[in-house]
Amino acid sequence: MPRTTTASRSAAARARASRGPTLIGSVQRALRLLEAVGGFRQGATAKQLAREAGLPLGTAYHLLRTLTYEGYLRRADGRFFYGESAVGFGRADDGADGRGSGWQGLRERMQCLRDELGAAVYFARYRDGEVQLVDVAEDPSRPAVEPWADFRATAHAHAIGQCLLGQLPEEDRRDHLARHPPVGLTPSTLTEEAVVLRRLASLRPTMPVLERQEYVLGTVCAAVPITIGPLVATMALSLPVAEADRLPAVARQLRYSVGAMGPSFVF
Repeated sequence: MPRTTTASRSAAARARASRGPTLIGSVQRALRLLEAVGGFRQGATAKQLAREAGLPLGTAYHLLRTLTYEGYLRRADGRFFYGESAVGFGRADDGADGRGSGWQGLRERMQCLRDELGAAVYFARYRDGEVQLVDVAEDPSRPAVEPWADFRATAHAHAIGQCLLGQLPEEDRRDHLARHPPVGLTPSTLTEEAVVLRRLASLRPTMPVLERQEYVLGTVCAAVPITIGPLVATMALSLPVAEADRLPAVARQLRYSVGAMGPSFVF
């Protein structure tokens, strides 16, 4: 057997070192893209994700194609959303049964609700101290709200965030608002922390949260709380302000529909 010299061992070590960071770097870049997707309520284009993740556009394109092929992302109308494989990351610690049926069932139910209510429908949850939009059901006649302000940092201003924060203990609400201080987005937005906290404390556990033009002008929203074990989540809808008179009725209908959904629909 030939003797291994110090020089050859050093060369092999350098080769391994040069290969290691390439692999790790690719994984890190892919994870940054996955994290970036969570910041866009209506999905994001490759250019938006590349900019958010700080990656060259060509690199982002390559990784997005791979993530889509593997099911971690899905692409619709030129925008990227979380795919079923990515949602599966949270099934074990969310108490799911692992059968994989919940995600597809939830999406199908949201699409039915969109058509029944005549409104864009959203599913979101509060996880690791942040608001996380999981999916949106919309179509050209029922478009979702344009995410003009960071959705995670403006929970005080939209029905989804208010509904999620309202399900938390007061200490956790205060912690969230300390990290994301209330800011004025429209003339209707509450900006005083004490006022926001009083409003959240007044929310009833099983009742819809109604929000009128607090996040964006021209839109009214409603959100219904979902609490299954440790899961803090909500199903919500949005309407153009011209249809604001429909909001209480469709909010009640949404509440009834969510109450009739089994836990398996919410992975």
